[in-house]
Amino acid sequence: MAITYPDHDVTSGAERAPRLPRGPAGGRATRSATLFLLPFGALFAVMVLAPIGYAVHESLFEVRRSGLGLSPTVAELTGVSNYVRALRDRDFMASILRVLLLGVVQVPVMLGLSLLLALLLDSRSARFRRTFRMIFFLPFAMPGAIAAIMWSFLYIPSVSPFTAALRSIGLDVDFLSGGLAPVSIGNMMTWGWTGYNMLIIHSALQAIPRELFEAAVLDGCSGWRLARHVKIPLVRPALILTTVFSIIGTAQLYTEPDILRRVASTVTATYTPIMASQYSANISNYNFAAAQAVILAVLTFVLSFGFLKFVQRKGFGA
Repeated sequence: MAITYPDHDVTSGAERAPRLPRGPAGGRATRSATLFLLPFGALFAVMVLAPIGYAVHESLFEVRRSGLGLSPTVAELTGVSNYVRALRDRDFMASILRVLLLGVVQVPVMLGLSLLLALLLDSRSARFRRTFRMIFFLPFAMPGAIAAIMWSFLYIPSVSPFTAALRSIGLDVDFLSGGLAPVSIGNMMTWGWTGYNMLIIHSALQAIPRELFEAAVLDGCSGWRLARHVKIPLVRPALILTTVFSIIGTAQLYTEPDILRRVASTVTATYTPIMASQYSANISNYNFAAAQAVILAVLTFVLSFGFLKFVQRKGFGA
């Protein structure tokens, strides 16, 4: 006969969620939780939900002018015409495809480097861990615009030390050319965000009880075998979290290409979806810009949520 305790089932070994007490005490607990959540809920509604709702509303209208532009403008409800126009816009669709291809290559490379650095810092033979952790994190601490300006000078053929070094061995490489511009932008993103993701993964490694590693070593599992069979599976939730953050960040790519287009003619004003939406707003086509922004938001949600559902279905979740 199974013995069952209030919060633990001996038969299944599964922990049961504690129940809030009923009666006056339970009501006070519920009211306290509501009061704590109310400021966040209000701020979330004002800063997130309201702008999204306004963008959706504006995307359904179109400003019409008549009388050679001398008469007052009128906003007319046009339904999904702005969305149809955006999906047919070659520059906007090319920007989406460009960012998707960049993310498919850059995100795995960046997270692979982050995982490698975190494992190296967590190894027994690591020395000066705090120093190297700070060095790895420093690129993220630099403002993105300043880092992009610095890299733009390193890419200009006339002053780039990389171009000069390659030219000395007979290779004429232009990092700002059409074929290499996405690679250059991906390098800027990897340089800036690897340390941030490394810190998340390393924190997850530090939270693992050391007894598990000691037991694995006693069983003959050490070095890279320990990292592969013990550490990496245990930090899988952190890897999933950093992947979701990276997907969202890549979809919002703006700073690096916007700075780089000042020195590279191959990087246009509509190089990424956000830049395309910003360009539409700059020419006073706000309703079309709102439709582009909504499409980007939906695409970002689909990619991030789809990735989470994929890893859960495959059993990779926490």
